[in-house]
Parts: sequence; structure tokens; C-alpha cells
Amino acid sequence: MNDQKNHLFSEFDMSGLRLRNRVVMAPMTRNQSPGGIPTDEVVNYYSRRAKAEVGLIITEGIEVSHKASSAYPNVPRLDSSEARAGWEKVVNGIKKNGGSSTIVAMDLLDYPAIDRLGASIFERWGKLDILIGNAAILGQLAPIHHYDPNIWEEVIGVNLTANYRLLRSLDPLLRLSKNGRIIFLSSDISDGLHPYWGAYAISKSALETMVFTYAKETERLALRINIVDPGPTATNLRAGAFPGEDPEKIKRPETAAKFIYEVIFDKKINHGAILKCFN
Repeated sequence: MNDQKNHLFSEFDMSGLRLRNRVVMAPMTRNQSPGGIPTDEVVNYYSRRAKAEVGLIITEGIEVSHKASSAYPNVPRLDSSEARAGWEKVVNGIKKNGGSSTIVAMDLLDYPAIDRLGASIFERWGKLDILIGNAAILGQLAPIHHYDPNIWEEVIGVNLTANYRLLRSLDPLLRLSKNGRIIFLSSDISDGLHPYWGAYAISKSALETMVFTYAKETERLALRINIVDPGPTATNLRAGAFPGEDPEKIKRPETAAKFIYEVIFDKKINHGAILKCFN
């Protein structure tokens, strides 16, 4: 028993990330940020756990101020000056108690900023272990020939081009990791059998082709890249597409997040595979 206890509280190297111990936990403050702004309660929560020397906290599901981002009003955001100020307090509280944390806010349609992100990560950590491409917007449901060109460009920009720019910027850092992991979220809408889904369906189909191509190009490396299809999940994006659907009858985002976490650390999963979470 004592050996197990000593093992639990001993230092641990997780793919180059040095942890104080093997105690890992979720933040559990997801709905404590009214208006998307982290409160003093969030600051105190992270600070207490840094002071208690928790080894690793899997961070929040942070949103953007977009109607398709979430179905929950008190989930923290990162794309306003007020929200960033709140997160700066969280980071400062963690650092004061011996922990480490860095938050970078950016617009995924600001492609030069994505290019600079790679340089910033290299300067701060020298490598990147995990990349998760999750951002997406629905756009409009309409026939292709009636689709608004401006909305089309925005959907393709966020859902596809931004992910390409992330790969372009972060690929060198992921190659420096001993066990680099990359996950992009897609949808079964990508199969080309769903009329009126327009730019969303096309962007997801193109994203999958990009991931498959990149997987073949990197199959001899230590990298592992996968696509996760979370299935029906209670988000505002889905609510916009299915306004009459009862969100209580489909899975919550936390279930999909747990599935993604398991995918990241499951060494038996094949490089380039699509993984579906329909539970």
C-alpha cells in the first residue's frame, strides 16, 4: 500500500511534460462564469489546487462569443477583453501558488496570428504534445445555389482553412514531441448525403481528406493523428440545425470530451483512423 501511495505522489514525465505527481483532475468550473467571464471563484479554485500540488488539471471547455458555440450561458469564453482579464487572474493565481499556465487568445480567421502561434509555443516550451482541432461553425442550411458567399467563406475559413494553418504552424513542434497527438473533430454530415448542409458538410469532408493525406505523409513518424466524430451532442451548433430536438435526449459535451481524452492516451488506436463516439 505504501509503495502504491509513494508511486501516486512521485514525479511523472508525461511525454516530456514534467508533473509533480500522478494526480489528474478536471477543472469542474465549467458553469461558473456568468456572461463567459471567469469569476473570483474560478481563480480561487485553480489557485487552491495549484497550492495543493495537483499534478495536472485538464483545462476548461472554453467558448467563443458565437451563437453556435454552446447551449450553456455560464461557460467561460476567451474572445473579449473582460474574459481575457478574468483568465489572466486565473493564470496569476496558479503561478503564485507554484503552478504553471499560459493562455493565448486569437481569432482563427487571423491566419498570420496562427503562424505566430507556432513561434510563441516553441519559445515557451520548445515542442507541442497535443493538438485538438475543435472549432467549427454551422453557417446556413440552404441549397448550394442560394448560399450566401460571405457565410460560405467564413465557414470554410474556420472549419477547414484554419485547421490547415494550425497544422502548417504547429507541425514542426509536434514532430519534436516523443508522442505527438493530433485530433480533429468531424461529423457524419461529411458523407455527402445530407442536402442543404452546404459549406458545413463540404468543409468537414475536405477536413477529413486533409487529415487522411497528412496521416499518410507522417505514417513513419512518432506522430499519431485521428479524426473523432462525436455524434449527436448538445451544443448550440446542433440546436441551430435541429431546433425542435430535445437536448436532454442526446449526449452532453462532457461525454465527448471524455472520449477524446481516452483517444489521446490509448496507444492501441491506429494512426489515421476515424473514431466515433455515439454512446
